[in-house]
Amino acid sequence: MSQRIIMIFLILIIVFGGGFYAYRQLVPPPVQETQGPVYSTKPVTRGDISVGVDVTGSLNPSRSGGIQVPGSREYSTDNVQYIISEILAQEGEEVKRGQVIAKLVAPGLQSQIESLQTEIRTNKEYLSELTGLPTDRIYEIKPGNGITLRAPIDGRVTELSIKEGTEVPQGQIVAKIVDDSTYRIKAKLFPNEFEQVRKGQKLAIRFTVFDGIYYGNITEINPNPIPDGDDKNPARGFVYWITVEGKNPGLVRANLEVWLGIPSPDNDETKIQWFSNNATVDGFSKEEKVLSTATAIASTVYVREMDLVKKGDPLVLLSGSDIEDTIQERLDKIREKEKQLADLLAKAGQTEIRASMDGVIARWDKQVGETASPREWLGYIFNTSDMEMWAQVDDVDVLMVKQGAPVKITLDALPGETFQGEVAQVETMGKAENGIPQFGIYIRVKGGPKLRPGMQAHAHIDAGSAKNVLLVPLEAIFEEDNTPKVEILNKDGTTKIVTVKLGLMNDKVAEVKSGLNEGDLVITGSSADVLPSQHIGSKDTLLPGNKEETGNQQSGNENNKDKTPSGK
Repeated sequence: MSQRIIMIFLILIIVFGGGFYAYRQLVPPPVQETQGPVYSTKPVTRGDISVGVDVTGSLNPSRSGGIQVPGSREYSTDNVQYIISEILAQEGEEVKRGQVIAKLVAPGLQSQIESLQTEIRTNKEYLSELTGLPTDRIYEIKPGNGITLRAPIDGRVTELSIKEGTEVPQGQIVAKIVDDSTYRIKAKLFPNEFEQVRKGQKLAIRFTVFDGIYYGNITEINPNPIPDGDDKNPARGFVYWITVEGKNPGLVRANLEVWLGIPSPDNDETKIQWFSNNATVDGFSKEEKVLSTATAIASTVYVREMDLVKKGDPLVLLSGSDIEDTIQERLDKIREKEKQLADLLAKAGQTEIRASMDGVIARWDKQVGETASPREWLGYIFNTSDMEMWAQVDDVDVLMVKQGAPVKITLDALPGETFQGEVAQVETMGKAENGIPQFGIYIRVKGGPKLRPGMQAHAHIDAGSAKNVLLVPLEAIFEEDNTPKVEILNKDGTTKIVTVKLGLMNDKVAEVKSGLNEGDLVITGSSADVLPSQHIGSKDTLLPGNKEETGNQQSGNENNKDKTPSGK
């Protein structure tokens, strides 16, 4: 019986022992949890950073011009026909301004010469009137200095109608220059009074606003009687009009009320025979209007109302891009026409066509042997040394593009070559394209003869750089309350959030101006960011960084705070 009990006991031990062993083998021990999250870190380093914007666009010439036959269209009916005898610059060839690029022959050029002489004279007279310089000093004009309106006579400034900074339309009366040394009075006399006066006669003048008797002379008499009266008071008879002029004692102004009379033979002022009707000072004997010769801005006003000026004294300086362009255009036109005239006078049977600018011959529309009329277009020149590029950037990149920023340009057609440029203009208003605001930018390119309009260009716009500065990886930066911050890992395993001031930023790192020191470990990821269903194994990790970087993973005792990434 005892043996049976022992056997049963052994069997139970074997069953329970085997079951426990199988349980230990099949069910793994529980994973030991760390006391805090595991961090992935990167050190704050010192280095260089550069920021830029890459754009693509096509090249266009900023300056261009046509190739024209000399002459003027107004003479095209005079049967003046040219024949192209030579083309000296082929398409794609670089030329200099003034270089002979083609030669023409014609049976007679006298009418062409006369038209050029007239055109040159007209343009010189226009500039002379515009600037006040005589025609023989036209080339002393500096377009950037604008136009100075000058006093046409000695006198006093009246009716000054402009102020500095205002726009003055062409033809507007800027002021009047009045020689007020002699005033003019228009008066009406009754028939019995008219019978006593004659042209040149001396009359007494009394002003109502100041004392004294003054004298003037009759300069004009209208012998035709006119009805006296107005709508309220019909004509009571007839009157005659006379004009009297006198020397201004310095107090006389327009519209002053006066009385006229015939002085006594002995000049006794108590015996003056005063006329029945009073009169007013009509004005002055010599007045000149000063007109604006072009639409421009009154940049400087040299005089004030009632100032005394001498003939030729400056009154107003007119300036602005429009007036500068007008002057320059006229000067260029005069030079061009004078050169054409000289060529025509020197070679009556043959003329030369010269390049009007440095550039490259784009095309010839006619060939040797074909006929051409005066002013007809024969081809086209574009300037390659000063080209421009237009491109677009979005509303994020536009903040990094500044006017005047240096630009490096490369072209698919010219591999290995780099051209320099700068941002000439940034549009201030964007246009939505596919839901994204786009801003146009204009880049001025320092080109060369290899460039052609329409070439596809790639531009890198320098948006700034810094050397030997603290750098932090972008993935470490987050924002709280619109303030950039990073979390650093202390040596004791604790973490601390610090506010940082950032500078330049590219797609990898950002410049730190304050808040961190070189060598600080910034947290780029944490096991607290891992979802509960995920597991961090011994070989793989869900934390950012490579194997070497994850070697910096440490445990901390603080809970990882919610962070909003910045700069990603």
